[in-house]
Amino acid sequence: MNRVTDYRSLAIDVVGWLCKYANDNNVKSFVVGVSGGIDSAVSSTLAAKTGRPVYAIGMPLNQNLDQETLSDSHLYWLECNYPNVKRLKADLSETYAKLMTDLTKEFTMEYTGHPMAKANTKSRLRMVTLYHVAANVGGIVVGTGNKVEDYGVGFYTKYGDGGVDIAPLADLYKTEVRELGRELGVIPEIITATPTDGLWEDGRNDEDQIGASYEQLEEAMETGAGPGLEALQKFYAQNKHKMDPIPTYKLEV
Repeated sequence: MNRVTDYRSLAIDVVGWLCKYANDNNVKSFVVGVSGGIDSAVSSTLAAKTGRPVYAIGMPLNQNLDQETLSDSHLYWLECNYPNVKRLKADLSETYAKLMTDLTKEFTMEYTGHPMAKANTKSRLRMVTLYHVAANVGGIVVGTGNKVEDYGVGFYTKYGDGGVDIAPLADLYKTEVRELGRELGVIPEIITATPTDGLWEDGRNDEDQIGASYEQLEEAMETGAGPGLEALQKFYAQNKHKMDPIPTYKLEV
């Protein structure tokens, strides 16, 4: 799915939108987690093009070597091309292992061993890291989610990678993010990399988890039909609680 005809203009528009938000809200800097995927590569590059200080952070956590290599490559590329970018890296593997050990001792495996719980905890450790840096540099956390993930299937961790302050890509489909990445000069290996959240040690990718490709999901979102429709409907229903406002009891006075 590709609704955009001029990616250069799109890049200029998004950068201007980021700058306006920063000016209007006295934002000193942007903080972005860099995973090695196309979404974080594009978000971090757009932030860098604002000229404001950008803290780009790699956060490997029992990471597949290929993913960590792509993350490192993009971090170096950013630093070399944008003098306003500060490259940071925090390996969270030992922190996560210590937390799992402590929780298992306290609560037993009955409460700590579920694979999805572990994957979500990894994502939330990364969120904590980003917000810790942001609080120290007067910054805000830039989201990396695209339209399919954020509003189609809810493919993110609540208060993990879903915990952000501003979302420059959330109205762009994955295919559009890739094309924008080409316009921005993102390294080709990241543009063509298989999408993965990197939270599973068995190496499963996004399509393995969802059961449909991003192209199929985009078609389903746009047309209400196609081979991705069943997966879209299943995950939307399953993850609707993430995309809806938090239920709040209202006092009647």
